Amino acid sequence: MSSPTGPAPGSPVSDAESPSPGAAPGLPVRMPRARQSGRHRKPEPPSAPEGAPALVLAVPGTPTAASRSLAEEVSSIARSELPGLDARIGYVDGGDDEFPSLEAVLAHAAAEQKARAADAGQPDPGPAAVVVPLLAGPDSALLRRIRQALMNSASGAELTDVLGPHPLLAEALHVRLSEAGLARADRARLFTVATAADGIILATVGGEEAVQAAGITGMLLSARLAVPVLAAGLDEEGAIARTAEQLRSSGSQQLALAPYLIGPELADGLLGAAAAEAGCASAEALGAYGTVGRLVLSNYASAVGITLPGQGVGAPVR
Repeated sequence: MSSPTGPAPGSPVSDAESPSPGAAPGLPVRMPRARQSGRHRKPEPPSAPEGAPALVLAVPGTPTAASRSLAEEVSSIARSELPGLDARIGYVDGGDDEFPSLEAVLAHAAAEQKARAADAGQPDPGPAAVVVPLLAGPDSALLRRIRQALMNSASGAELTDVLGPHPLLAEALHVRLSEAGLARADRARLFTVATAADGIILATVGGEEAVQAAGITGMLLSARLAVPVLAAGLDEEGAIARTAEQLRSSGSQQLALAPYLIGPELADGLLGAAAAEAGCASAEALGAYGTVGRLVLSNYASAVGITLPGQGVGAPVR
């Protein structure tokens, strides 16, 4: 005897299996589920408003294929977090088609914006771009050059703060140290790393202001690793050696150098020479770690007035 194809008479039928008009009798029809609502629904990612200023990443240092690759990856992270974002790259020391100067990129963005505004009949389109320096900390000489490029471009572009100090940069430093075997990967785990440092030199460039700013992120890193962290300037003669001696005199025996730098602003050979001076191993620069891209986008969004998901969590420490 064959089994019935439909539910037994009187048995309940769920909404998802209720028959639709015109369906064969007794055959359940799957209906599309309603979209989840309420506080547990995952928020839709925002997108860049139409006509929003371009995000222009100001890349310091001598332009190279490596710095271009890094800047492109950071820009890609920002685009993935904000669909529709117009992200461009300008080099502080650029000046050709391969590495366009910051001034030229801004002037081009302004010309495009004026053309769009003229087509739409808009007399005052606002700033053509928001410039985000690819710098972890302040560097007054570099920032003066970036401001000069903004003025020369006549683009009306806005300039944001540098990326740090910020808790997310402390996270990135922790990751780079752990990748080099100089720190445990997760402070919540109980195992230790045999080569883990018991004292960290946080190396930066940009003068005393940069060292002070690095010191703020250094306190956050120290809290993560439970080891002393002291900031020092790579561009100040003898500063790395003095900081290493200060850490050793306070009881640290196994030191590590952690560059508080994105990478392009770091002169070739400077990091290796500093590690040799301190007599310790070194982690890599921050590079295109994910939080760097998110901080770039956060600075842009704050300037433009876009609220990003989770904005306000891990706020900058000034």
